[in-house]
Amino acid sequence: MMKKLISIAVLGIFLIGCKASKRTTHTDRSVQREAKTTNENTRHTYASTGRYPLPEDDGKFKRFSIGSAEEYIDTFSEISQYEMKAYGIPASITLAQGLLESGYGKGELAVKTNNHFGIKCHKGWQGDYDYHDDDEKGECFRKYNHPMYSYRDHSEFLTSRARYAFLFNYGSTDYERWAKGLREAGYATDRKYPQKLIYLIEKYKLYRFDKGVRLDNAIVAAEPKVMANKVHVVKKGDTLYSISRRYFISVDEIKRINNMNSNNLAIGQKITIQTK
Repeated sequence: MMKKLISIAVLGIFLIGCKASKRTTHTDRSVQREAKTTNENTRHTYASTGRYPLPEDDGKFKRFSIGSAEEYIDTFSEISQYEMKAYGIPASITLAQGLLESGYGKGELAVKTNNHFGIKCHKGWQGDYDYHDDDEKGECFRKYNHPMYSYRDHSEFLTSRARYAFLFNYGSTDYERWAKGLREAGYATDRKYPQKLIYLIEKYKLYRFDKGVRLDNAIVAAEPKVMANKVHVVKKGDTLYSISRRYFISVDEIKRINNMNSNNLAIGQKITIQTK
């Protein structure tokens, strides 16, 4: 599935460890991948942080045609596992949210924006967007050129907002508490949101994708933390969003590290990406 996800998108980058799959695509923003080439033994690893390299955005919108819930799961299950490894969000929860919010990949919003998690623009969003009727008419939703970016943004969305912080105190396989916690934190207004997620997880046995995933925070905790400051010098055309995509860090985190109150940048300005 992932092989075609990549090849159809003409992404041109080998992606890490994933099963080959059966995907067809059309038009309208992540986890495993095993770039199966003619050499079956060729495998590409990802950094120990788990933040595997996303394909470079070629600026072209890719539309995905998904025929069923089973095909959706086959396509995005390994992506969800890599996101779980990197960010600690249960793969079962990510998959269930993707299924529910995207209408199994066939919903109007998902088709025209590749937004599989119903994430709205919110203050500070500098990426593409589109309007869609939701709780109110004509609301602003984030738009991605590829669903992989939607999966990565979902992980960063949950890990960069304080209201979701308590979720990470739950076990990484405790999908019931995660489902209820998402509703409690305000991810959705639907009172039956937790029950819907749990129903999908149990119907399709999505909990099986949580098993055996070793979280990166467990690995890091066992090793000495040695990091050097990383600095990006702003060039013409740079935005906080483009910088965040380049270094796999959220816009909010860049602003926090650099004590920035606005999104304005100046050519030659030095932006710290990582602190010691």
